[in-house]
Amino acid sequence: MNSIYGRRDFLKFAGLGALGVALFPRVGGQGLPAAQGSAGKREAPTVQSLEKGPRRPNIVLILADDLGYECIGADGCTSYKTPVLDQLAATGVRFDQCHVQPLCTPTRAQVMTGLYNVRNYTDFGELEAKNVTFGNLLKGAGYATCMAGKWQLGTDVALPKKFGFDEHCLWQHTRAGAGNTASRYLNPGLEINGVPKNYTHREYGPDIISDYALDFIQRKKDQPFFLYYTMMLTHAPFQPTPDSADYSAKPPQGKAAMQTRPDGIIQHFADMVAYTDKLVGKLLSKLEELKLRDNTLLVFLGDNGTQHGVLTMMGDRKFIGGKGSPTDAGMHVPLIVSWPGRTPVGKVSHDLVDSTDLLPTVCEAAGVTVPAELKIDGRSFLPQIRGEQGQPRDWYYCWYAPQKEQGIIAEFAATRDFKLSRTGDFFDLNKDIEEKFPLAVAALTGEAAAAAKLLQVVLDKYKDARPAAIAMPFLGPKKRGDGRGGGRKKKAAATAEAIERANWRDEEWV
Repeated sequence: MNSIYGRRDFLKFAGLGALGVALFPRVGGQGLPAAQGSAGKREAPTVQSLEKGPRRPNIVLILADDLGYECIGADGCTSYKTPVLDQLAATGVRFDQCHVQPLCTPTRAQVMTGLYNVRNYTDFGELEAKNVTFGNLLKGAGYATCMAGKWQLGTDVALPKKFGFDEHCLWQHTRAGAGNTASRYLNPGLEINGVPKNYTHREYGPDIISDYALDFIQRKKDQPFFLYYTMMLTHAPFQPTPDSADYSAKPPQGKAAMQTRPDGIIQHFADMVAYTDKLVGKLLSKLEELKLRDNTLLVFLGDNGTQHGVLTMMGDRKFIGGKGSPTDAGMHVPLIVSWPGRTPVGKVSHDLVDSTDLLPTVCEAAGVTVPAELKIDGRSFLPQIRGEQGQPRDWYYCWYAPQKEQGIIAEFAATRDFKLSRTGDFFDLNKDIEEKFPLAVAALTGEAAAAAKLLQVVLDKYKDARPAAIAMPFLGPKKRGDGRGGGRKKKAAATAEAIERANWRDEEWV
């Protein structure tokens, strides 16, 4: 096997290379978001719908669990079969620079509220009820709303409705946390509209969730609907799917569950990726059957990088999953958008998109004005979905503190090519995607120096964005020259330990 992938390799795998950069240059600018003004309770805003004339579009937002950029054939993957998603990309728009948070709850909070974690994130498995989500906004505009899949946002039985979802079939809702979570796959334990239900006859959790989502679409076919489909796949444990040869009443455990193919790929993870693709296909078939496909905006993305340590091949290059890590391997995810007749066919966009951008994009598609008092950080990329120039981001920002007791693991701002951390470390991502060789900002010249200046302005803007009521200490790597000791190796070890603890906490909930 050859070397680990590089950032530019993604373009090569897509068959674009330098030509792709020439065809789709970055354009536009990005203003700096205003700081949060208050940590007080958010009141439900008044929602204004802008849509007039024909029926408003249906919106389906699919969030896959632990599925990194490298896992989709359209993005260059050669280890797994994803024909449905590949076809969606071929007939819609594929964004190759979508970045989310390194772990599930932090990403879900940003997707649903349009706010960076620095403003409202409190702890793993939690989203405070005072937050306003896209569910609230679309429900207020007359949409039928449903959430189906993974929850992991708090055990209050009333939370999904508080966040605007009329109907919900969820895993990790009222039963969540270490020792409390039921199975998500074989013989699952789910909560349907808040009522726990256990399955004991070899039912498969993702199938139950899929059936619920399709039934919602069937029942709401005559009115605009919003389906937030938070898939439970492809998160560990890696287990057989109903299409696997060894699907049985008792899933394999330990080493048996991690068996690899001759090419070194984990067989059951490959099966789970294929089943994810199959379930997307079932949803598309339902939309076609009901003649809703042309009036439905469908968005598919991952919630963070692939499970740490999972090998995936992209041609002759290997990619190692980096879930939990505030690096490209932990935060770079697939993003595919399809809206027949509205999206250009087969376009690849190199514009930056981050997880705060989903809320304003969904709202703009629905003709819903996002109330100014929410002070969201995201910006709509609907124009790019339509093939227009739009106002692409020049940067994205990350404040990463997945567990309250850990404090802040990382904080940085990045462009497509460069990254600057709060600690002062600067990286050229084209040459050092694994961030092993930080550069001294004072020694930078040209494009790198300009990027460092821009990114420092971003970091300065967010320096005081954290509301005092939910402040937490920075416990990540110490800043160089701060007098607190610890060389680069010690800082790297401290970061690795924090990431491992965050991943362990996530796995403990399974």
